[in-house]
Amino acid sequence: QVQLVESGGGLVQGGGSLRLSCAASGRTFSRYGMGWFRQTPGKEREFVAGISRSGRTTVYADSVKGRFTISRDNAKNTVSLQMNSLKPEDTAVYFCAAAEGSDYSYSRTPYTYWGQGTQVTVSS
Repeated sequence: QVQLVESGGGLVQGGGSLRLSCAASGRTFSRYGMGWFRQTPGKEREFVAGISRSGRTTVYADSVKGRFTISRDNAKNTVSLQMNSLKPEDTAVYFCAAAEGSDYSYSRTPYTYWGQGTQVTVSS
């Protein structure tokens, strides 16, 4: 099992930046593909970014491509999401997720472990 704890959310003006971090418990972090998802009230949780177990491959939703960067440090059991040029439509609760034995997925299905979420609010 792995436990995930997100941090770094907050309120930022449009055009600003935030960096989210996700700390994972356990000694097998490198076995998990990692992803970031986000959710707003009344909407489905949507994929934002994913990173392979080695960290060599990253994928992004079209809506954040070129603005967000996902990275991981397997020695420190962390995954991060650097968010630049933030827009009001990026406002959401952001969740970190782990998929055991899978590099990454745009779908929620392989992700079996989830953090509690961190709120990101972007003002216009």
